[in-house]
Amino acid sequence: MHLLIPHACALAEACHHTLSDLDLPVLSQLLARMAVVERSEGDEYSYSPPHERALAAALGLAGPDGGVPWAAYWAQRDGIAPGDLAWGLLTPAHWHVGTDQVSMLDPQALQLDAAQSREILEAVHFLFESEGWALAYGAPTRWYAAHESLADLPTASPDRVIGRNVDAWMPDHPQARLVRRLQNEVQMLLYTHEVNDRRAERGLLPVNSFWLSGCGLAQPAAEPPDLVVDERLRAGLLTGDWAAWADAWRELERGPLADALAAQHRGERVRLTLCGERHAVSLETDTRGWWARWTSRRSRQAPVALLQSL
Repeated sequence: MHLLIPHACALAEACHHTLSDLDLPVLSQLLARMAVVERSEGDEYSYSPPHERALAAALGLAGPDGGVPWAAYWAQRDGIAPGDLAWGLLTPAHWHVGTDQVSMLDPQALQLDAAQSREILEAVHFLFESEGWALAYGAPTRWYAAHESLADLPTASPDRVIGRNVDAWMPDHPQARLVRRLQNEVQMLLYTHEVNDRRAERGLLPVNSFWLSGCGLAQPAAEPPDLVVDERLRAGLLTGDWAAWADAWRELERGPLADALAAQHRGERVRLTLCGERHAVSLETDTRGWWARWTSRRSRQAPVALLQSL
């Protein structure tokens, strides 16, 4: 069993305060019989967050920072044959215009259904096709673009951009100028589009832009049958709802972490990957003799300290 947990901690002081007050007995028991086997170091400014780096490693995908070809990977899972084209993931989004910056809200907050998503994609497709880009629909919050210029374009994960200034995450790359122009053109077209009028009548956010990420050529990927990626911490952390984030940790304790502990008690090898805002750490069941386990246990960090180090 390999349990991968994204958004296990953030650098925000409120996150560390919440974590300090959180009781995690199941995680404590699980870590007591585990040893660190791998640590992925990074910083909070990388385009690829730690959980994406860890997942890419588990799947056998490779690429530089912001260059793992997630679009081609997800396109295949959505039934689209990537061929030898370079693909990019287009995430429909709501950009909030503030007094001093433009920020992107979580695309999940749009509550897009397939019919509306297809209608919006149909409305904007000519803007992309006029530049030689081919578009394809994958899911309500997953559109795809194919063009040779996307082969080596580094881009930031949407999880890096949500709630933050979008300008700070635009790549310093010649091709990014075209992307920004397309974003502006999409904003102007959708500003008065009837689909957003209907959404406003239902109290839903308008779809007024997109984010491009995961660019590159398709790579063969291995699908580990024992890999479980649990993203229930995501929403609370990205919105700064620390009460909800703490509740999600308690759900993890009752669910996947309890399952991992039970597997460990059955003598099965368990791998746990915890991902924060900068780093990811992977631990595995320590199968060494009791003396080696006891001596190494004295130098291990407590669960809260380990999470806050990420």
